[in-house]
Amino acid sequence: MQDLKSRFEADGFVVVEKMFTEPEVAEMKAEIRRVLDRAREQAREAGQSPDWVASDGVFVGLAANSPFFRRLAHDPRLLDPLEAILGPDLEFLSDKVVFKSAGVDYGSPWHQDWPYWEGAHKISIWVALNPATPENGCLKMLPGSHKEVAAHDGAAPSGEGFGHRLRSDAVDESQAAILPAAPGDAIYFHDLTLHASFPNTTGKDRWAFITTYRNAAEPDFPYDWAVAREIVRRSSRP
Repeated sequence: MQDLKSRFEADGFVVVEKMFTEPEVAEMKAEIRRVLDRAREQAREAGQSPDWVASDGVFVGLAANSPFFRRLAHDPRLLDPLEAILGPDLEFLSDKVVFKSAGVDYGSPWHQDWPYWEGAHKISIWVALNPATPENGCLKMLPGSHKEVAAHDGAAPSGEGFGHRLRSDAVDESQAAILPAAPGDAIYFHDLTLHASFPNTTGKDRWAFITTYRNAAEPDFPYDWAVAREIVRRSSRP
């Protein structure tokens, strides 16, 4: 784990291959579909259009709506590398599914996650649920960019989200690390690591599961959006 920590400290991200098996990934996707189906039914019951559920390619709050994902937040395979990076006191904050498809095919712009929540720094884990390639929207990250806050002054096109984004010419793409991933591979990244994704040009789905944690020993804001927040690992010290 020391090598993993060293690579994370140098680059602001690290890849852990084959964290989950393909049957486990299939189970995750099946549970996500159940969560989305329930959310659409709740929208109908409230007199709203179910088409708005995850219409932008994102659904936040899997653990808040699923015991399966609540348990997954405690999985040692996720937490052991996280402890090596953050320390023994870990708090789960929130999770989401992010997907690209024929209808949601645009690439994510270059951005850092920290401007969305500020406060203490956090680590997110991006788990591939489909093969992720440059053709269907895999991640790309800028090594070493986690050491300072970048100026997010790009304009967001209508319907594409990412209100905090860099100008399209603000990053030297030749320095980016392109990160294709197999189903079950996990990418850990700092909330200041500049990252983006390619557009999906295949017309096929590319799903990813993202879960976010923080060092529970550090003071931080009481985030209203972290409705399923939970201490998932605690050191033995008082």
